[in-house]
Amino acid sequence: MTSGYLWETLPELILSVGAMLLLLVAAWQGDGATRGIGWASVGLLLAAGLSLLGPAGNGGMAFGGLYHADSFAAFAKVLIYLGAAVSILIAPNWFARGGALRAEYPILILLSSAGMGMMVSAGDLLTLYVGLELQSLAAYVLASFMRRDTRSAEAGLKYFILGALASGILLYGIALLYGFSGTTQFGGIASVFRLPAPHEVQVGRLMGLIFLLSGLFFKASIVPFHMWTPDVYEGAPTPVTAFFASAPKVAAVALLVRVAVEALGPATEAWRQIISVVGIASIVWGALAAIVQTNIKRLLAYSSINNVGFAVLGLVAGTAEGVASVLFYMAVYIVMTLGSFLCVMQMRDAEGNQVETIASLSGLSRTRPWLAAAMAMFMFSLAGLPPLFGFWPKWEVFQAVVQIGWWPLAALGIAASVIGAYYYLKIVKIMYFDEPAPEFAPRESRLEGGLIALSAAAISPLGYLAIPYLGAATACAAKALF
Repeated sequence: MTSGYLWETLPELILSVGAMLLLLVAAWQGDGATRGIGWASVGLLLAAGLSLLGPAGNGGMAFGGLYHADSFAAFAKVLIYLGAAVSILIAPNWFARGGALRAEYPILILLSSAGMGMMVSAGDLLTLYVGLELQSLAAYVLASFMRRDTRSAEAGLKYFILGALASGILLYGIALLYGFSGTTQFGGIASVFRLPAPHEVQVGRLMGLIFLLSGLFFKASIVPFHMWTPDVYEGAPTPVTAFFASAPKVAAVALLVRVAVEALGPATEAWRQIISVVGIASIVWGALAAIVQTNIKRLLAYSSINNVGFAVLGLVAGTAEGVASVLFYMAVYIVMTLGSFLCVMQMRDAEGNQVETIASLSGLSRTRPWLAAAMAMFMFSLAGLPPLFGFWPKWEVFQAVVQIGWWPLAALGIAASVIGAYYYLKIVKIMYFDEPAPEFAPRESRLEGGLIALSAAAISPLGYLAIPYLGAATACAAKALF
């Protein structure tokens, strides 16, 4: 029976054992083996993804309900591994200018991915916490990876301090839920929530729910627990920022969905109100704060807050259709975000130094027309403007909310999206109508150019061809929770 459980946890075994072996290689070979370790790490991520075709993707519960190997977790893991692999592939060329890339970089991403896999497969509050902390500890180091860079060191320190605070809040919520339910398993907590209880017990459970969700909101950068995001995104190396904006974001949102549906399902009316408020607040604040930004990475940080706000609105529905809309949104979001950061990585001056000011994009359409076209597509798609594919996930989310009769919430979301469109259009206006700024250095990596082209094609109107397949996959994944 134990061997069967090991098969169900095969992706995490592949990543964790592989990371340990590569760490030994790094210790013996030094940083000269960095490129080989990077490609080996991508191979491990691919192997972990392929292992989801077996019991790891549909084996059900393992270890007495601590771990869930289902289609929901499998779908989220595919997105996580995609974001992690791209973040590894794009790092060598970016770090080449500063010579700061070390063999530990891809290993840390592997360990973080293993933690994220545990997060989305968690069936118990303890598994949830172990996976979340494994992901976070690796992320703190990645944020401060360029330790001689003041901004990177500051980003890592801020992330660590605020992350520790969020972990304390999360643990307090776990303690309250355990104290008032007598179990840490999601199924057991749901069963207890269905039972009548004295008023003070109900209040205790509600407080546990609030603190637990607050800790998860921090990990997903949801208002009002978003304060770390702009500073960390700006200070961290750009490949690390691309990683933070993609894989951990998917893991945090997927974990939030699983906890809300599986553990707190009977309390839907309570968390539905909370998530609707923080979702709208994230949309509005992410849009308003982005308008005044002058750094492109900070703008994309607020863009991620804005987009996660849209995504979690689908969870408000509390239905399989709503969960499917969240997964659909995150699948398209990860492509748009990675594409945007790939374009940001092309922003280098004549000496090859990274340029991050929005003003440096002025007149880009005349100096680098293809890069400007790709960046414009990502901006329009993030804004949700048709006919680009970024429009469809928003449509799916609003449709799920309207189906339960909460059309005023959908109307608020649509109105708030108009605010967000402004700063995306501002970027396009600067690229196409302002006087050219000094030209960026020529592109050196064909890999980055190919990934930009592939991402742009995926979020173009061609993306609509994937709706039947992506829709079927997200619907299957959502049904695993109901």
